[in-house]
Amino acid sequence: MQSERAANTPQHGIRQHGAMEFTDPPAELDQVRMYRLGRIREQLQRLDYAGVLLFDQVNTRYATDATNMQIWCSHYETRCVFVATEGPVVLFDYGNYPHLVEGLPTIDEYRKMPSFYYFTAGPRASEFAAIFVAEIDDLVSCYGGGNRRLAIDRLSFEGTAPICARGIEIHDGLEVLEQARVIKSNAELMLMRASIDVCQRGMQAMYDILEPGITENALWAKLHQVNIEQGGEWIETRLLSSGPRTNPWFRESSMRKMESGDLVSFDTDLIGPYGYCADISRSWLCGDVRPTDEQRRLYAHAFDQIETNIERLKPGMTFREVSLGAWKIPSEFEVNRYGSLIHGVGLADEYPSIKHALDVDARGYEGVVLPGMTLCVESYIGAEGGREGVKLEEQVLVTDSGVERLSNYPYEMDWL
Repeated sequence: MQSERAANTPQHGIRQHGAMEFTDPPAELDQVRMYRLGRIREQLQRLDYAGVLLFDQVNTRYATDATNMQIWCSHYETRCVFVATEGPVVLFDYGNYPHLVEGLPTIDEYRKMPSFYYFTAGPRASEFAAIFVAEIDDLVSCYGGGNRRLAIDRLSFEGTAPICARGIEIHDGLEVLEQARVIKSNAELMLMRASIDVCQRGMQAMYDILEPGITENALWAKLHQVNIEQGGEWIETRLLSSGPRTNPWFRESSMRKMESGDLVSFDTDLIGPYGYCADISRSWLCGDVRPTDEQRRLYAHAFDQIETNIERLKPGMTFREVSLGAWKIPSEFEVNRYGSLIHGVGLADEYPSIKHALDVDARGYEGVVLPGMTLCVESYIGAEGGREGVKLEEQVLVTDSGVERLSNYPYEMDWL
């Protein structure tokens, strides 16, 4: 369907990615790895921590670039990384698989983790947790220089209680990693562009097969297929819906067969090559028909919101200034407004989350838009009780002088 759009989609060579195997990467990967580790240590020094213990697999990836069953390990406390502020990086892995980290300059020591989550440890969980915590205590004692302040991004009571019992102060590791991840190096941006490139190829493949009778799941599967074929990793959500399922937002893809004239809205949330996120949203029309006046009206509002907010976004603005100076949402769309106005993006969605003016006092926080931030500008336009809604989103880079678009998949300009 409507394949003439393919000529407008960027074309680059396929980058292969497997477990630590890359072919022709667009940037020097060791440079990226050491930059990211350095960013973490800057935050550890700023906050006066002896180190950080990371269980979130996105954070372990950022710190080391080592991967091992990332989605599976996200369910269980079976793989983590200890980063000393001044000392080694120790990877505790699910099993004894040191071949998975060969050649990585970010890892000084590899250990098999004594896992203590209930599935594997059962009633012996506390016994195995004590073994693990003894190792962490030893690392803090050896490399902390007397500092007993340890940041942890996430850990169950089974692990945190014995750490506290040993006199180690626990602090928020998410702050460490979110602040570290917020500024991208030029090499990181090259990897992110590669992920966006693959994502937009996948979007084009979806567009080409969109026709009445296809299910939402079948259309969504095409994006997964292209992502995996071209070196990508996974998709964080399954936010694709059609027709009356597009309003309100956040319904996941289903077995609904699309009908001619349906709006089709989606949000990619795609983790592509090298682990970087491509977070782009578009809304299309199913079938060889023209949009209705109402569909065009919704689309025009969403487009105005995206374009206005990109145009007004500047380095040096406070988050509050961004919120209060943003495109004003018409009252009929306020109830169904998207959860954030703009949010950060890197290896996944990340800091900051800039709120709508309506929400800034209740849910907003202070901060400044800085060069090197990569952000996603959001829009969802759907009236309360309306039949359909339009989802648009663009990924951008904040530069010294303004904003550069990273995503460039075409809009439905003939609807405007």
